[in-house]
Amino acid sequence: MELHGPRMRRAAASVVAAAALATAVPAASAAAAPLPRIDLTVLVVDDGGGAVDAIVSELRSTGVPYRKVDLTDPGRPVVDAAFLSDTVDGRPRARYQGVVVPDEDPFGADTARGAAENAALFAYEKTFGIRQVDAYTWSHPGVGLEYVDNGGYAGALDGAPSALTAAGRSGPFGYLDGPVAFEDNSPLVTESYGFAGRPREGFTSYLDTPVGDGTARGSLIGEYAHDGRRELVVTFAYNRHQRQFRVLARGIVEWLTQGVHLGQSRQYFSVHVDDVFAPDARWDTARNCTPGDFDCTGAGEETAPIRMTAADAAYAAAWQRTAGFTLDMVHNAGAGEEWKAEHGGSDPLTDRLLADKAQYRWINHTYTHPFLGCVQDVSVVPWQCAEDAAGATRWTSRAEISAQIRDNHDWAVRKGLSVDRAELVTGEHSGLKTLPQQPVDNPNLAGALADNGVKWIASDNSREPQQRPVGTARTVPRHPMNVYYNVGTAAEMTDEYNWIYTSAADGGSGVCETNPASTCLPEPLDTATGYASYIVPQEARTALGHVVAGDPRPHYVHQSNLAEERLLYPVLDRVLADYRALFADNTPLVNPRQRDTGTELARRAAWSGALAAGRVTAYRIGDTVTVKAPSGVAAPVTAPEGTRKQHLLTTTAFGTAYAGTRSAWTTPEMLQSAITLRLPS
Repeated sequence: MELHGPRMRRAAASVVAAAALATAVPAASAAAAPLPRIDLTVLVVDDGGGAVDAIVSELRSTGVPYRKVDLTDPGRPVVDAAFLSDTVDGRPRARYQGVVVPDEDPFGADTARGAAENAALFAYEKTFGIRQVDAYTWSHPGVGLEYVDNGGYAGALDGAPSALTAAGRSGPFGYLDGPVAFEDNSPLVTESYGFAGRPREGFTSYLDTPVGDGTARGSLIGEYAHDGRRELVVTFAYNRHQRQFRVLARGIVEWLTQGVHLGQSRQYFSVHVDDVFAPDARWDTARNCTPGDFDCTGAGEETAPIRMTAADAAYAAAWQRTAGFTLDMVHNAGAGEEWKAEHGGSDPLTDRLLADKAQYRWINHTYTHPFLGCVQDVSVVPWQCAEDAAGATRWTSRAEISAQIRDNHDWAVRKGLSVDRAELVTGEHSGLKTLPQQPVDNPNLAGALADNGVKWIASDNSREPQQRPVGTARTVPRHPMNVYYNVGTAAEMTDEYNWIYTSAADGGSGVCETNPASTCLPEPLDTATGYASYIVPQEARTALGHVVAGDPRPHYVHQSNLAEERLLYPVLDRVLADYRALFADNTPLVNPRQRDTGTELARRAAWSGALAAGRVTAYRIGDTVTVKAPSGVAAPVTAPEGTRKQHLLTTTAFGTAYAGTRSAWTTPEMLQSAITLRLPS
């Protein structure tokens, strides 16, 4: 048990801490005291473990301010009454609205300093009504649970059939619908370990699992109310990436902050379909490369390109209606016009897509999809940037880039597409830096973007995960989905997948052996069944991981994935089905446009910068919340249903409803210097 759980505390130490707590809070007249000010910051006591790190990742990604005390730092501050609270303008102030600790004995009651710090923390929580999350502990009476040898369970939880209790559904986890399945991605390793103990008096279980003969249930997450304090007790190990934590993280924060905090959380999913109207090259299963690519050499006939048909377009429109999900069609009109001219002046695909144009969102992908970075020298493999006689890099000109953007946009406007001038995806994300050959942006790119009013240019998240400026525009990183652009059938997809992810000894490229970021398949997938049985679940799991982490970045695929065997739909169907099975109707998927994703990322960056600079002040006094941030920086705030925002002379409903709360990015109203919210009584 010691190997898997946190530290086991001696009963004597707990008695010492309890005695200290009993004498730590002086008697006072509650009636005479003013309401305390509770600062909207979370205190994190960090032992370096994965559980605390996971909760910190949720706080950081959603914009909740926190202060970390590193237990491994010998110079860390002493957590005493002065560290935790003080007085401001004659009013008692709690510096932290919630506390995250490694376990129920955060400072170690077996030392004098630890016992004193525990006593100070517990007294603070009791005085101000502050809640504590025990990030990972074991099942024992000290946290309101029976020992596991009294009808409980300790061991692996991979695939455990855990479920929310009635209290969990009506309480902090009411945004969840179905069972919270623990990941079981590999039979070769234990991915989750934990303790499921039966609740004792004062304990309310929120998530439990069958124990013993299956007729009883043991808690995995629950609330322990005792001695005037409340602890959220988590008795399973986890890290920031595991799905069971990701879906529960929102509820942990809502419980900790009592539903009032800075930051907000949404679940996002957008899918960009690149190269619409254009054909895509096809993988050659004999040569293990794609004809037309610079590194595809050797004899062989050119493979037939992959392009959607009118039937594929009709299927896409029908699928959207059934799935309740909108695709972003990232289009190259000029490539479509070239195809039409080469095929007798007729193009049923374009006709069908235009007939259904209102059902999609449309994004400019340049007119003919050229490479817009440096001029490529393809006489060598890999290609390199061409140079002029003076040795300077040759670049695609501003005029050419601008024409590609302008001509495609103008065509879309003439055809009545819902295109936004501010959004752009360049072919292969070209124009932006491309390592290793092109380490800087095309210097002509920023000007061309400004010429055409582009504010949001797509980038590849696998290369550049952070948003950055490009002149007056900003990047919008996109997640590439592992459904390849150059395949139309499941057999082709699996063949290329095998080539990339199989060792050289098994007939693959061996790249998986030399790339530290990759792993090799144990054996090649069956090309007849591998796509459905292995690749689809893998890619759906990866995409859903981004969704449940609250990542707004879009995913991108290609029009070839909607053609022939229509490989994309099984992945999307799996993502949507799994999401809707997990989350309640009050927590719908948000399907943002590229500009909305760009705005969200920019707001997050500005907010994070303001927090890091210490320029945000936020607190709660009774039912009033006050937030002050730098001018021009919107603040993300989450509050209960019924919260209203104070204007100069009146109030209005605050925010939008999501996951059982109200939240929004918000700024002060006219003639106000701070945001003021009125909480429901």
